Amino acid sequence: MRLTLGFEISPPEAKQKLDAGEAILIDVREPGEYTIARIDGAELVPMGSVPQELQHLEGLADDKLLIVYCHHGIRSLNVVSWLRSRGVENCVSMAGGIDLWTSLVDPSVPRY
Repeated sequence: MRLTLGFEISPPEAKQKLDAGEAILIDVREPGEYTIARIDGAELVPMGSVPQELQHLEGLADDKLLIVYCHHGIRSLNVVSWLRSRGVENCVSMAGGIDLWTSLVDPSVPRY
């Protein structure tokens, strides 16, 4: 039986999966946003480049859960919806994005 993932995961749940080695962070913000604030270990794949990176993301999702995030969680939810429509099921959006991560998980990450 295959479990169906919801579309979103909370920042504390994401941290738990990352700490367990079960997930990879994918940051879909723009490079300028990434220079202001980032989560250590995240791979930057700006939203506009996701279609060109589909094969790479599929390969990553074969091994681990992709936790996609942006600033507030809207772009990442759109990316997850798009990825799932292309058959990449092993992905979720981090609810609230990096902004909520800063509030709930790691206050050392700057807010902007």
